[in-house]
Amino acid sequence: MAKKPKKQQPGGTPATVALTEAGVPYTVHAYEHDPSHPSYGEEAAEAMGVSPERVFKTLVADVDGGLVVAVVPVAGSLDLKALATAVGGKRAAMADPAAAERTTGYVRGGISPLGQRKRLRTVLDASASAHATICVSAGRRGLEVELSPADLAQLTEAVSAPVGRA
Repeated sequence: MAKKPKKQQPGGTPATVALTEAGVPYTVHAYEHDPSHPSYGEEAAEAMGVSPERVFKTLVADVDGGLVVAVVPVAGSLDLKALATAVGGKRAAMADPAAAERTTGYVRGGISPLGQRKRLRTVLDASASAHATICVSAGRRGLEVELSPADLAQLTEAVSAPVGRA
């Protein structure tokens, strides 16, 4: 029997559909994406008027030959060694962008930790728990979703670990 395709809500993304289906409270923030901006995450924080410590970027890394998602504040960077340790691996490197896009179903700068084509192991930086809500990509450039870090961790089955660097 063929799998039924997920229903798309008008204007929705797989990330917002997943949140709606899970009954998780969230807020969508849309802004005009500037292709010339040097950082997708910093652009989102500036456009929304939100502290960069509360806006998290979704990065895909290769850990020992398998793809892993790291969700870290845009104000810092990803500690690859800490990411490998968090998932019981030895070596981590940033994933090939084409592989990340193909596996998640999202384009670079719009990769969401939610609603991915193939669910990947996810590590949420421990700093997220210091905030009532955080913002992550809603699945396309210029669209963010704000939700509680606990809801994000539950929906993605994320491990919490200090994988971000200031």
